[in-house]
Amino acid sequence: MMPQDNEKIIRHKPIERINHWAVVICFLFTAISGLGFFFPSLNWFMNILGTPQLARILHPFVGTAMFLLFVFMFFRYFHHNFINKEDIKWAKNIGKVLKNEEAGDVGQYNLGQKGVYWVVTICLLLLAVSGVIMWRPYFADFFSIPIYRAAIIVHSISAIALIIMIVVHAYAAIWVKGSVRAMVEGWVTRGWAKKHHPRWYREIVEKEKQQQQEKN
Repeated sequence: MMPQDNEKIIRHKPIERINHWAVVICFLFTAISGLGFFFPSLNWFMNILGTPQLARILHPFVGTAMFLLFVFMFFRYFHHNFINKEDIKWAKNIGKVLKNEEAGDVGQYNLGQKGVYWVVTICLLLLAVSGVIMWRPYFADFFSIPIYRAAIIVHSISAIALIIMIVVHAYAAIWVKGSVRAMVEGWVTRGWAKKHHPRWYREIVEKEKQQQQEKN
């Protein structure tokens, strides 16, 4: 049954959702084509960007687009992702969390979500720097062979770490009912907010009260 409008809380604004899914699309193209480069048995993955030859040309451009789009996301969510004492409490009660029971006075994001934010940030930064060093024919010739080889290792490890983290992130979003809808339609129910992010819910309620008082 669809909840009434007064039971809905906006969690992600349209610009945030558009940005998120644009990053996802770029990630899929770069990750799949990148796996094709890395594993000979998966060379056919490169066809996601047309042909293997075209994939080698487009891969770094799509990767650059993903990085730039994520920069917007990084600054948009930066102030929500500092670790506090409630996050430590959340971590100590990870057993309850795995049973889909929340622990701690969680704000906009819990420790797991903050972890995804910082790991993805680090991985994309490493991928961007190493990718520029490897980018032929534009930048690779400016670097020595040892640096180029080190960049390949860093790029590969960062890519695998990013793929694993995104898979974990996607699984968690599906596992916690209502999370995917929040990023597709932008809203969650009040019950969902109160259960999973109680401090954030109280902040929303307090803001609503202030707005109501201003109207009156």
